[in-house]
Amino acid sequence: MKKLLVLAALTPVVALASSAFDGTWKSDLHTFKVTGKPDMYELSGGMYACNSCAPAYKVKADGTDQPVPNIGFEDHVAVSIVDKSTVDITFKKAGKTLFKIVATVSPDGSMFTGKFTNYYGEKPVMGTITEKRVAAGPSGSHALSGSWLVDSIPDYSDAGRLMMLQSTDNGIRISWNGQTVDAKFDGKKYAWSNDPASTMSIFKKLSATQIEELDYRKDKVTDDTIFTVAADGKSFTVVDTDKVHENKTSYTMDKQP
Repeated sequence: MKKLLVLAALTPVVALASSAFDGTWKSDLHTFKVTGKPDMYELSGGMYACNSCAPAYKVKADGTDQPVPNIGFEDHVAVSIVDKSTVDITFKKAGKTLFKIVATVSPDGSMFTGKFTNYYGEKPVMGTITEKRVAAGPSGSHALSGSWLVDSIPDYSDAGRLMMLQSTDNGIRISWNGQTVDAKFDGKKYAWSNDPASTMSIFKKLSATQIEELDYRKDKVTDDTIFTVAADGKSFTVVDTDKVHENKTSYTMDKQP
């Protein structure tokens, strides 16, 4: 569920040092696409394993808080089996719930739908995500077991989709749902305020229409993102390469009136 935790595709951080790109932007859910390595889960014998997490972990699926490796996000997870097709998973850090998802596998086993709430920002962000099966799980395991690739995000509340940009001298100030970074294009790391993952970011201006962002957690590069502004200035594309989980997310942001 690491990709669900991050949901970086809906919380981007970029702008050009030009007033033409200042303003409010909103992610277009219809353009969301993920490629690369799938999410891999196994739920059997009362144990839940996230084999695609980095590092991978295995915990009891008894509804109690279980410690997991802390790489910037959660430090505990609670997994509850609702029924043969549905699992409730809650991620916490320092006792605070950061992300909760109820995943239900379709009757034919080809897809699961996750109803989630993200508590990373100032306001809770609610939405739905679907993942398509790319490999079956072990015989006799829960329906959620197997390999899955994100297929779509049918809905996601505006608190998570909206982003405000303001140009500064050789830099940019970005605000998203109560989190803010005020960065320069100088190769230095800048911290996001109110970020439970303690992300540090470096911004580079590649050209008049492109910016690169490198995200760090615990001094390790987690994401390398390229933002390219459209010729008409009404949108920009985002291509986020997840260095930890070896997959790529792309989507479009549209400028709001």
